Amino acid sequence: MPPVLSYLAQAIVLGLAFAFLVTYFWPEIARHEVPTVEIRQTAPEAVKRPVNGPSSYAAAVDKASSAVVNINTAKVVTVRPHPFFDDPVFRQFFGGADDLITPRKRVETSLGSGVIMSEQGFILTNHHVIQGADAIQVSLQDGRMAQAKLVGSDPDTDVAVLKIDLKKLPVITLGHSDNLRVGDVVLAIGNPFGVGQTVTMGIVSATGRNKLGINTFENFIQTDAAINPGNSGGALVDAEGNLVGINTAMFSRSGGYQGIGFAIPTSLAEDVMKEILQHGRPVRGWLGVEAQAITPQIARALELDDTRGVVVVGVVRDGPAHRAGMQPGDVIVAIDGKKIAEAREALIAISNRKPGSHVKLEVLRDGKSLTLEATAIERPARAALTE
Repeated sequence: MPPVLSYLAQAIVLGLAFAFLVTYFWPEIARHEVPTVEIRQTAPEAVKRPVNGPSSYAAAVDKASSAVVNINTAKVVTVRPHPFFDDPVFRQFFGGADDLITPRKRVETSLGSGVIMSEQGFILTNHHVIQGADAIQVSLQDGRMAQAKLVGSDPDTDVAVLKIDLKKLPVITLGHSDNLRVGDVVLAIGNPFGVGQTVTMGIVSATGRNKLGINTFENFIQTDAAINPGNSGGALVDAEGNLVGINTAMFSRSGGYQGIGFAIPTSLAEDVMKEILQHGRPVRGWLGVEAQAITPQIARALELDDTRGVVVVGVVRDGPAHRAGMQPGDVIVAIDGKKIAEAREALIAISNRKPGSHVKLEVLRDGKSLTLEATAIERPARAALTE
């Protein structure tokens, strides 16, 4: 045993000595390899810091606020008595007075805002601000007041155009709403709760909002700038004071500010205004088709391969689509060569065509493809459910 132990001891000492020599003279052999991680970092000189931060938006407000007006409307409402008062026996309990059955009239007033678009006195506001009004009064920031005349309105986009006859009117400067990005600073100017002209600040929370059920044609700018009752029809301007939207609605569970407001982009409002000034109303195409999105259940029932397109659930009798051969159950997959994925796309595609235009519809029926051609007519005033 002693010779064996002596041999092992010598072997261990030689091994340790060899390891020491290797790690001392060639350390890279024993070093553990760590994988390389690439981290990209901007060079210090490339970091741009604002020299003049947005400490004030007073210049933007000064540029835009004078063109934002307060709108007061009044309408006469007839209040009819309760049907119980038609009963002579019941009226005896109240002395049989005839005034109990006489309809009474009262005046209802409401507040809103508007934006002066031209020196000729044309004002852009919301349809719901002036809807049913018998009298419309406009108040300017400089203290002047004038009675306004309704030029025309469009319930489908909630846009209305008014006209006042005053000289030397301040005019808003139009911005480019299509260039807005989420995060851009915006200012809402209006007359909330009738307290007087008020400015609130926020950012663009989203663009192209639709499917909200507010209007027939929706393409809203969403913002967290405070929009309250009375702001409707007022201006949404960018940080330079240029008009980018018309404040229209707010989302609220309590009736107060919740940080979710919606404005009609100027790209849409301006187009509607031009149509109203030219024709007295927006002129849109219409085919008389009611369509809805294709769900997986509908796709299985119609034996479709996918859910692309919209299914026709109703056709107006003797309407353009009916005369072109459209039938309930048809699936519209393209309009004028453009693929259709949802009912809103079909609505916009058809509405953008002028009356008299030929509209080519690519349709699937019983698994077969066919092409129909319909001639659009002017969209009726109350056609919210059909294209």
